[in-house]
Amino acid sequence: MPAPSHKDLILASASPRRRELLNQAGIIPSAIAPVEVDETPLASEKPGDYTRRLAAQKATLVAKKNRGALVLAADTAVAVGVRILGKPGDRAEAEKFLKLLSGRRHRVITSIALAVPKRKLVLKTVTTSVSFKRLTAGEINWYLECGEWQGKAGGYAIQGKAGAFVKRINGSYTNVVGLPLYETLAILRAHGYPVTD
Repeated sequence: MPAPSHKDLILASASPRRRELLNQAGIIPSAIAPVEVDETPLASEKPGDYTRRLAAQKATLVAKKNRGALVLAADTAVAVGVRILGKPGDRAEAEKFLKLLSGRRHRVITSIALAVPKRKLVLKTVTTSVSFKRLTAGEINWYLECGEWQGKAGGYAIQGKAGAFVKRINGSYTNVVGLPLYETLAILRAHGYPVTD
């Protein structure tokens, strides 16, 4: 049985990067409805569980106020082992993150949540491996000065100046930017949203 057609798509995110990625794929959400949730990891919470929980919370909260629409939410975290690096609260924390990422491999984990009317929540998690070059103190200071780290999981933006730090990437590039497009479009298409082929 084919999925029912849905024309309204609400993006439960304030991220301009997620909006730009959707626009790049020809998708313009009917509305943008960011929602605030407590992003503090639970005790012993694994990175994938953390991003799934937050994405599900965001989609569910917005869906309750917008019955009948598809609601898309996502959450991204940078993980070094089991340590979760969210958005740095200040410059000092961003510096700690960059020093931790310097010369090593980390994972970028994004969970997509789609609230579908009269159905259960659809969840998908995508992981990309990213390797950074060894950063000098000067490079770290230069990056901190530019301010690009603000509001970014792990304290960096691969699509910006920090792209110069990346030695290798294995997996979805758009996932590292903030929304794995291939997987997002597949989920939307499977649940009746008109995605251009």
